[in-house]
Amino acid sequence: MLIELKTEGELAVMRAAGKVVADALRAAREGAEVGTSLRELDEIAAQVLRVEGAKSSFLHYHPRSAPAPYPAVLCTSVNDAVVHGVPTGYRLRDGDLLSIDFGAEVDGWHGDAAMSFVVGTPDERDLDLIATTERALAAGIAAAVPGARLGDLGHAIGEIGRAAGYGLVADHGGHGIGRAMHEAPHVPNEGSPGRGMRLREGMVLAIEPMLTAGGRDDYRTAEDGWTMHTADGSRAAHAEHTVAITADGPRVLTVP
Repeated sequence: MLIELKTEGELAVMRAAGKVVADALRAAREGAEVGTSLRELDEIAAQVLRVEGAKSSFLHYHPRSAPAPYPAVLCTSVNDAVVHGVPTGYRLRDGDLLSIDFGAEVDGWHGDAAMSFVVGTPDERDLDLIATTERALAAGIAAAVPGARLGDLGHAIGEIGRAAGYGLVADHGGHGIGRAMHEAPHVPNEGSPGRGMRLREGMVLAIEPMLTAGGRDDYRTAEDGWTMHTADGSRAAHAEHTVAITADGPRVLTVP
């Protein structure tokens, strides 16, 4: 498994990509009002790319598992959709739980992040789910230090999700990121402390817990071949940041 360790200069370019990601996510969140369509949110994110002179990491992305290339720049996952939701003409309703995921490329280097929030009037159960997902992300980031192992990172995330009674989407987690949006290694959302690859200075990881309110880990894929839904129809939340492993501790690259 080949993992490229990034230089400070390369991290600076990834930070530039990360700022574009943060700007697009903020703009999409501000535009996500009751009555707004998912396609309109995708256009908001696309406009940020145009203004910043950046490229989309998502548009036309085509892994072997998908029947067709991804058709948008933003992932919009509503309620029981966990991740990879394709923007459609669906108009947001009061109380919808929306997860948005976005990637940008600047000078050949990528950034990737996601957030979840409630549109309009929130249900406390949704707020708890989102808050726990964000705490799990923070715990995973805190564990991303030189000398730690991937199992330490996964354990930090999974312990928070399981303690709250939530499910963790099976076989899905974060990933390495750099010259490609998805690079080695796979970053698990559960793990055993002291096990797995040792983290080294210069590695960059996209850390992304995905929690399900129903407590189940299984899922189903929609007819579009992309959108992943909870198997039991319960709501889900997703949070993600691109994080560099440095001698000074984890450095989040996808903040404003």
